[in-house]
Amino acid sequence: MEQKKFDYNSLIGMILLGAILLWWMNSRQTEETLPDNNTTQQIDSTKTIIKNDSTANSLIVTDSVKQATLKSQFGAFAMSAIQGTDGETTIENDLVALTISNKGGQITKALVKNHKTYDSLPLYLIKDKNASFNINFGTTDNRILNTQDLYFAPTLTKSDGSQVLSMKLLVSDSQFLEYRYEIKPDDYRIDFTIRSQGLSGIINSSNPINLDWNLKAYRNEKSMRTENMYTYLYYKDNEEVDYLSANDNEVINNVNWTAFKQHFFTSVLMSDKPFDNATLSSVDFKGEDVDSVYTKTYGFKAPLQMNGGELNYNLKWYYGPVDYQLLNSYKETNLSEIVDLGWGIFGTINRWVFIPIFDLLQGFIGNYGLVIILMTIVVRILMSPLVYKSYVSSAKMKVIRPELNEIAKKYPGKDNALKRQQETMAVQRKAGVSMMAGCIPALLQMPVFFALFKFFPSNIDLRQKGFLWAEDLSSYDTIFNLPFSIPFYGNHVSLFPILASVAIFFYMKMNQSQQMNMQAPTQEGMPDMGKLMKYMIYFSPIMMLFFFNNYASSLSLYYFISNLLTISIMFVIKNYVIDEAKIHAKIEENKKRPEKKKSKFRQRLDEAMKQAQEQQTKQQRK
Repeated sequence: MEQKKFDYNSLIGMILLGAILLWWMNSRQTEETLPDNNTTQQIDSTKTIIKNDSTANSLIVTDSVKQATLKSQFGAFAMSAIQGTDGETTIENDLVALTISNKGGQITKALVKNHKTYDSLPLYLIKDKNASFNINFGTTDNRILNTQDLYFAPTLTKSDGSQVLSMKLLVSDSQFLEYRYEIKPDDYRIDFTIRSQGLSGIINSSNPINLDWNLKAYRNEKSMRTENMYTYLYYKDNEEVDYLSANDNEVINNVNWTAFKQHFFTSVLMSDKPFDNATLSSVDFKGEDVDSVYTKTYGFKAPLQMNGGELNYNLKWYYGPVDYQLLNSYKETNLSEIVDLGWGIFGTINRWVFIPIFDLLQGFIGNYGLVIILMTIVVRILMSPLVYKSYVSSAKMKVIRPELNEIAKKYPGKDNALKRQQETMAVQRKAGVSMMAGCIPALLQMPVFFALFKFFPSNIDLRQKGFLWAEDLSSYDTIFNLPFSIPFYGNHVSLFPILASVAIFFYMKMNQSQQMNMQAPTQEGMPDMGKLMKYMIYFSPIMMLFFFNNYASSLSLYYFISNLLTISIMFVIKNYVIDEAKIHAKIEENKKRPEKKKSKFRQRLDEAMKQAQEQQTKQQRK
């Protein structure tokens, strides 16, 4: 194998090339580091001057182009776009904090202090661009502008605990559109003024000027379904308060205020000058039962009118709780009507009976679970005379029931229905028994039932107040979370609805005999009420269990305690108050007395029944 020989020529060549390269590099370094001083400074100076002139010219050209573009886009309001800067200003008191942005002059954050979300976070009604406030207008040079695109200049002043923020959209120092916010101590309301100065020749009054306010309502409560049930857009129109159903929009005249109401909190815009042709909209964000960040999307759009060529509106914002007593203190607004206490007599009972009782009790007791229990006791005591009346009527019907059964046997079938009815009414009249006497007490209790059904879920005092295992009496309690969701029931197990359902089962079981006593004997062709009552004994508790599993635990607690008390009252009345022997003796005594003169109504009724009987007899003969 041939060995490679060392090539000396290659080695020498590499050395020479290396030497030349080192000499060349050294000479370049010497030339650059040791030049003539005067020449170097002049070159450097010249280079610097040329560089600075180029940058300055570039900036001048860029600014000129930008200003020309902004003037073309915004016209007289280009000054605000050119000089405007991003920034925010906060005004606050002990109840609420508002952050207002320079861009658009609008509220970008509304923090309700002293309250938290269901997951213990600060409660913001506005944040992260979920709301917008804009005025859209035309100019005399045929531009359509939006205030939300322009920059306002802020000026904040403080005096006597109040804070005033003036946000000006400048044309010049004497020509501007101003938003003025004023927040006072210990008040959720914020005075808000919209006014213009010197803009009569700039804003084109022949074009529509529209105020546009939108909000995506944040979810703040544990139960999405319940919160959606109480989340509505309310408005006051001609001294009347009304609301929009979900996924609805309407055009309303004379709107004094609009409330984007959530379950326990609301955003309200009020005006001393009613809005005409206002368009209001309310849309479910994803659906009533769908878990999401937002509940509903609200919209309010209304035209603004110029007076003397200028805008001038005195408004108020309200960002705060849906508290009946607080809102009711604003007497001139009727804002308390956004608290869902029920319509008609149900709302009246809540306002004049249950709210005063609740407020009185909570003044003495700090535990709201005990307040509910004591309130339940008070209500049942007040209702006990009706329970007593109902039981007395049931006992009377029990005594005369054998006679009614004999009448049913004596006059069977549909052909004898009128005769049977006449005889039955005659026995009841002689005994001093009235079917209505048993029905009326039960009917009188129904308004109380429905009033409390509205009262507890709408009472913000119960929000995030715990009792026993329930962490929040305004929402459902949870003893066990299910790994799946049951239709109409949910994905959790609540204990208070179970207890309430068990209590109502025993109440209905105990009440069954009383109800059967009040029923007339079953007639041919008529449904058997006894069987129907047996089905209801099982159906009602199951229905209540499913319905109340996602409802406020305070309501289930009330029904549980209420049914226990009713069972106790019924037991005492049945075993220690009512004496059936005395009732029987009283009825026998009533039968011996001469029958009272019939009233005109009774005479007409008997005559009508007699004619109907005669007509039926004639038809049978044919």
